Amino acid sequence: MEDLAIRAAAAADVPAIVAMLADDPLGAQRESPDDLAPYLTALERLSADPHQHLVVAVREDRVVGTLQLTIIPGLSRRGSTRSIIEGVRIHADERGSGLGTRLIEWAVDTSRREGCQLVQLTSDRTRTDAHRFYERLGFEASHLGFKLQL
Repeated sequence: MEDLAIRAAAAADVPAIVAMLADDPLGAQRESPDDLAPYLTALERLSADPHQHLVVAVREDRVVGTLQLTIIPGLSRRGSTRSIIEGVRIHADERGSGLGTRLIEWAVDTSRREGCQLVQLTSDRTRTDAHRFYERLGFEASHLGFKLQL
């Protein structure tokens, strides 16, 4: 893993990120790798917000993983700050290599440096392998999540 770099995502990384987002049955239904314009617009918004960290893991000049970390100041929990991990994806060739663990460790360490008292994430109920992965890293399935499609 010494040859791995985790850095902020750039516009040139967007095709690889979107390909990873689309590389499973759920992502294939909601992502559009053939039209990168909305993703590039989103990257501009994310890059302008200091509370957003969209990162890529790069090995030998190839994007092999990604995640988004959002820092949220709040009033609850005595005014604590929390973070949310979203969009964790590992290239199919890298799954099982420890890269996912490295990315999550990066997100947790960054959350600590940002003063967060809590790290949270959601995972689709069908992603049972991901659930085991997060539990192995110390995350607890403590809440029931809800979404409203707009």
